[in-house]
Amino acid sequence: MNSKISAQTLRFVRRGQAVALGNVAPDRTLLEVLREDLQLTATKEGCGEGDCGACTVVLAQAVNGKLQYQAINSCIRLAHSVDGMAVFTAEDLSAPTLKAGASPDLHPCQEAMVQCHGSQCGFCTPGFVMSLFGMYQNSGGGQGITREQAQVDLSGNLCRCTGYRPILDAAEKMGSLPLPAGCGVDEAATVAALKSLKPRQNGDESYLRPTTLAALLQARSAHPKAQVVAGCTDVGLWVTKLHKRFERVLDVTAARELQRVETYPHHIAIGAAVNLTDAFAALVKERPQLKTFSQRFAGLPVRNSGTLGGNVANGSPIGDAMPLLIALGASVVLMRWKKTAAGGEIAHRELRLEDLYTGYRTNVMRADELLCWIKVPRPTGHASSAAPGRPKQASAPSGGSEPNAVGGVGAEELMRVYKISKRFDDDISAVCLAIQMTLKDGTVQQVSIGAGGVAATPARAHQTEAALLGQPWNADTVMAATAALRAEFQPISDMRASAAYRQTVLGNLLRRFWLESQGMTTINLESLTASSLEATA
Repeated sequence: MNSKISAQTLRFVRRGQAVALGNVAPDRTLLEVLREDLQLTATKEGCGEGDCGACTVVLAQAVNGKLQYQAINSCIRLAHSVDGMAVFTAEDLSAPTLKAGASPDLHPCQEAMVQCHGSQCGFCTPGFVMSLFGMYQNSGGGQGITREQAQVDLSGNLCRCTGYRPILDAAEKMGSLPLPAGCGVDEAATVAALKSLKPRQNGDESYLRPTTLAALLQARSAHPKAQVVAGCTDVGLWVTKLHKRFERVLDVTAARELQRVETYPHHIAIGAAVNLTDAFAALVKERPQLKTFSQRFAGLPVRNSGTLGGNVANGSPIGDAMPLLIALGASVVLMRWKKTAAGGEIAHRELRLEDLYTGYRTNVMRADELLCWIKVPRPTGHASSAAPGRPKQASAPSGGSEPNAVGGVGAEELMRVYKISKRFDDDISAVCLAIQMTLKDGTVQQVSIGAGGVAATPARAHQTEAALLGQPWNADTVMAATAALRAEFQPISDMRASAAYRQTVLGNLLRRFWLESQGMTTINLESLTASSLEATA
């Protein structure tokens, strides 16, 4: 270990008991701690990048006295990010036997895998079991799990032996199996043990995880060179693949103010500590047509760890969230700690999301600034439907320019986002295109288009918007806009797609948007069913 890298104590709960491990470096992964320090070798290392799911474990936190469970990838999750949480691995599910040579009683998610023949080589099995365990706990004992839900929740786990049919069978079956004594979770003991872990007092530590926004911004001001992390789903790869080392890490996810989604009359504000699962749930609540796209953003374990704020701040040109947010007219709130005669205060500035980036993975943020909020305009018609009970203190700034309430009577909002990738699930985009349009009396009254995978940064298609704005929404307008969109970007060729393919697909997606707006739904896999195929045969 680099002699400059200091270490500190990591505390979490396992099997209802508090665990304290000393001398854990800030850039050490949870998987390394589990396998090497605790010898919990059922948790496997596969890809080392959060794609295969062999390393899946389940984290739990107490909310209002009850545990909430989330399956995550331990291979890229920094160990100190789980400080103060409960950690479950495959070793924690079955009941130990008292008879020599006897097999232990299995948890229903394990027994279902046995009965349904869901394992062959067995390497991926612990990861699948832990994803099933998360489903089991969150559904009240595996009740009501449909095959469709199981497919979505298991999309982050890779199987190359049995195939998914027997594993999906196990997901549906486990709720009907008995829970043997000693299996599963002693929730009362776990909640009590979590309460016994008092919050760490952040001082000059190597892994900083402040619990308030003010403390977080002060830590950023004091340590501008510290590596900022949220869910570690990208920074974790820098550790496992690029072998980077970090002397100091600043984790934003414990700041209470940033763990919320706040609802205002004209927009919702998503805190930088809100994970992708909850952030997309908030977006889908506003616009249900985004559901399928939200489920295609990586796999569930990645969505449970990664945050929308981290995805935006990272600024990858193939990040799926940014084209969508650009099309929705989102803005970002940057905050820093400003020293004053009285000691200090929080200063902030707001800018459109597309104005955040200056080049490939570079942005306008100052060394002492953090991206704290993402503000997303609500659909037309929600202007007077603010949610009751919104927190009144330490909220996202509600000042600045509110989005125009375009439309009015007779206006129609169209919103679609398209992801083109080699795999349907758990894959990186070759092209991503998001279109938000308001029509009134058959004319394009407002339009915003976000594109990913076609430039050095996520980008807004200004020229294409100009070709559409004020024009009748018809085939001729779409043809002209399609040509403008293909000419607006100069993508590169790489392992995912050629430049020519990307330009062609961009135009095709705009035409697809037009066709769907005209009622041609069978061209979309979301609405394609066996019965519709038979009807067109």
